[in-house]
Amino acid sequence: MNQRDFAFNPLSLDGRHFLVTGASSGIGRATAQMLCRLGATLSLVDRDGDGLLALHAELAAEGQVHTQIADLSDIENIDGLVRDCVATSGQLHGIVHCAGIQSIAPVRSLRVDGWRQIFAVNTEAALALGKAMASKKVYAGERGSIVFLSSVMGSVGSAGAIPYSMSKAALDGMARSLALELAPRGIRVNCIAPGFVRTPLFDRTEKLWDDSQRKAVEEQHPLGFGQPDDIAHAVAFLLADTGRWITGSVMVVDGGYLAR
Repeated sequence: MNQRDFAFNPLSLDGRHFLVTGASSGIGRATAQMLCRLGATLSLVDRDGDGLLALHAELAAEGQVHTQIADLSDIENIDGLVRDCVATSGQLHGIVHCAGIQSIAPVRSLRVDGWRQIFAVNTEAALALGKAMASKKVYAGERGSIVFLSSVMGSVGSAGAIPYSMSKAALDGMARSLALELAPRGIRVNCIAPGFVRTPLFDRTEKLWDDSQRKAVEEQHPLGFGQPDDIAHAVAFLLADTGRWITGSVMVVDGGYLAR
């Protein structure tokens, strides 16, 4: 091998611009950190301004990073949000939608406004982002890739997780159709379905369990609970040239949860 062979990195994202939602914590934060290390220009979106500020301070020395505070349940403003990102940092090569709402509640206590908010952020916002990416003014015109964060709960049931499971199952179906429509434009669309990942949201949920409940959930994952970087690695794979022949798929990254 020559020196050029050793320098080759199929995961390199140099010269590419990605929008990442839900970037201030958990999987979104790990994804932003990973993409920055791979050379990407980033537009980071979250409703947590303090979290975005801290992340910007961390990443600004490593690459070009722009942050924007936004509530993605406001679907009608998403197109303007994307265009603002383009105006600031250039046309997009891809979008990673990590923002999401998870709620644990029995069906008897569900409220219409509650499940509609979950569906808006988890599913409708994803569709609005995909629609915006299809615009000639937004898409950079090559190597396009959209990744939506789904969940194993889109494939299996769980008591108390009806709106969340509904939103993720709909997300998977929407992504497949969007992948077919955008393929002629050179834009790939995929989902990643994580199992239980140790994020701040998971930590809050775990506090509601006793030891036997926690052990039972962990034993459903033959490889144990995941870490945010486990999902960020998969996102990077799908965004980079390593995923250039993958579209319309749901990549399961769950420590073996669905294999049981």
